[in-house]
Amino acid sequence: MAATDIDTSVPPSGPGCVECEQAGGWWLHLRRCAACGHVGCCDTSPSQHATAHWRATGHSLIRSYEPGEDWFWDYQSEQMSAGPRLASPDHHPVAQGVPGPAGRVPADWQDHLH
Repeated sequence: MAATDIDTSVPPSGPGCVECEQAGGWWLHLRRCAACGHVGCCDTSPSQHATAHWRATGHSLIRSYEPGEDWFWDYQSEQMSAGPRLASPDHHPVAQGVPGPAGRVPADWQDHLH
């Protein structure tokens, strides 16, 4: 991973997936871009916005945005790694739950996962 792939001073873009929030969608797990702080939904989620962000920007390094997880994933090398502490917060609000956000997750949510 290159130093340009990580900016430890940039906070996350918010408590949920940017694109899902705009479209009224939902997610299973969240991932945070280590370069710009963009929060997107994981590849198991219906819309896979974290991967779409990588493809659109070239920002290949993400960090889990789930409570209790601090791993990094590099889309280019397809490898997990450790990394530095990023700007707070480290994860979405615990009360948000998984999947989330509450009120937008369909009853048959498991049928929509990848």
